Amino acid sequence: MKLGIDIGSVTAKAVVLDDDSNIIESRYVRTKGQPIETILAILEELLAKYPPARFKAAAATGTGGQLIAFLLDIPFVNEITAQGAGAAHFHPEVETVLEIGGEDSKLIVLQKEPGEKLPKVSDFALNGACAAGTGSFLDQQASRMGIPIEQFGDVALKSEHPPRVAGRCSVFAKSDMIHLQQVGTPVHDIVAGLCFAMIRNYKGQVIRGRDLCKPISFQGGVAANKGIRRALLKYWNWKKMT
Repeated sequence: MKLGIDIGSVTAKAVVLDDDSNIIESRYVRTKGQPIETILAILEELLAKYPPARFKAAAATGTGGQLIAFLLDIPFVNEITAQGAGAAHFHPEVETVLEIGGEDSKLIVLQKEPGEKLPKVSDFALNGACAAGTGSFLDQQASRMGIPIEQFGDVALKSEHPPRVAGRCSVFAKSDMIHLQQVGTPVHDIVAGLCFAMIRNYKGQVIRGRDLCKPISFQGGVAANKGIRRALLKYWNWKKMT
């Protein structure tokens, strides 16, 4: 078997693969500021179920992956390379990966070279230092409104006419939200407005005028948010993504 580890800004993940790279088991846990302790707890659980002797390979990736790779004496793989390889393996038809994580977001372009079975990363882009257009931005705004982030997407789907909310800066977003609340805007409309604000910010800060080749895959923790998925599809007038 094989073991993969990913430590991001907000969550730690681990996956157990068989010899044909099929997923046997996976874990996805919020780190709450303790990434190493979190991944070690995950590994303790997995290795109690699957003895270390059964693993022929292991690797780590993500923003916090280098430290755990050093501690476990396993290879570290750049997250762009790892994500591109994963997308190519499970969805070889995909040409563009859109990813929004806890504190960063990416655009990954995949292209198949002549003679190659699977596409490889041909271009990529990352967001800047500000996390306004990432999952942390949504967490912050959800907390201000007293809405559990797990319910954020369902609340947004209730809106039919999302208002415009600033998405480039948390301070500006807060000002817009306060104004909307003062004029009696329903909570679900404000939440939906925040979703569209994030997508506008992602387009301006990461895509930056690039043409997106289809098929497109939307990944990252924020991709689990139904409100963000709807905003993404409506903003570009797409019918579906993988």
